Amino acid sequence: MQILKNLKFIFLILLLLLVKSPAANSTEECFEKTSRAIFKFNMVVDDVILEPIAKGYNKLPDPVKKGTSNFTSNIATLLSIPNNLLQGDIKQLGHSLGSFAINTTVGIFGFLDPAEKIGLKPHKEDVGQTLGTYGIGPGCYFVLPILGPTTVRDSLGMIADTFVDPFAQVTLKEKEIFSSSGNPFDFYSVKATHALDFRADNITNFESLEKNSLDFYSSLKSVYLQDRENKIKNSIEDQDEWGNLDN
Repeated sequence: MQILKNLKFIFLILLLLLVKSPAANSTEECFEKTSRAIFKFNMVVDDVILEPIAKGYNKLPDPVKKGTSNFTSNIATLLSIPNNLLQGDIKQLGHSLGSFAINTTVGIFGFLDPAEKIGLKPHKEDVGQTLGTYGIGPGCYFVLPILGPTTVRDSLGMIADTFVDPFAQVTLKEKEIFSSSGNPFDFYSVKATHALDFRADNITNFESLEKNSLDFYSSLKSVYLQDRENKIKNSIEDQDEWGNLDN
């Protein structure tokens, strides 16, 4: 399968880049002044566009919001499958495959989550986390326009995600897999919906953090880095309040 061929190539390239990076094992800032400026821009976008839409989204009936969240989460499970393989985590591979198969069929394309009721709870994995399990440090920290906080490892991992994620292959690359096809609009629509669902779930958390922070930029940086560390260690009990911080 082409996806599996891409896995080895992308993984080796990322390893070489990260190992050679002088900041590979630190979380220092790459360019703090620029990141803070981008952060301010992102906050304006959030205040003017994302937060108002998220508040409107929260007024929808709970079954609609829950179904939407289930749907995007089910699609995200596809990215976990190749990363479970790379991490050698057979147990989680079974959870990911079983959850996606059951929720896509019995759960009506993922709008319902019957897999959870029978004990299938896959961890969400990506290439950045996989690199972390191999001992690759995060590298320096910076902020991307719209996409938000990231590190050298996670930004490179995000690019690699598009090569190993079956959903990205079907949509962004417009390849047909098991008679399934799509287009880039499908990919970005799902990603935008996932981001909106996350923002709506965390309106109170963000407001509280901003209100109680002397430096909101530094507080979000700390939360992001800790969340990524928890995900690498699969410490899901530490993520309940904030959910999936990296979108």
